[in-house]
Amino acid sequence: MNDSVTLHGPYEISADPARVDAARVHQWLSTDAYWALGRSRAKQDAAIAGSLNFGAYDGSSGEQVAYARVVTDRATFAWLCDVYVAPGARGSGLGTALVDAVRAHLEPFGLRRVLLATADAHGVYEKVGFKPLDDPGAWMALGGQ
Repeated sequence: MNDSVTLHGPYEISADPARVDAARVHQWLSTDAYWALGRSRAKQDAAIAGSLNFGAYDGSSGEQVAYARVVTDRATFAWLCDVYVAPGARGSGLGTALVDAVRAHLEPFGLRRVLLATADAHGVYEKVGFKPLDDPGAWMALGGQ
């Protein structure tokens, strides 16, 4: 996926960072995403600047309707995060299509591992090949839950 791919229905996915509506993404995440409630705009802008960013856009209006972000070294590891689909676009398979496009974009890097964390969307990620960790006890974290 160099620039954009047309999806099923009226949506287009793009990895072009210039297309990301940072104000809209911040509003979504800071007010409606359990993992990012209250995140400041400055913190979100810094996250966008340090990541690969993916958006899904309505093909007729160009309005952004979904977002995903990847933190990666582009060699061995990536963390998929901040996956969000606007309420009006949910139920169409757009979330799965967005994650599948992200996965396809990352394939040429030959990453050893792509991780994510979710409290409620396991089925979305399983459709594109994610599975629970074989040994979650081997993983550790620094910082809050």
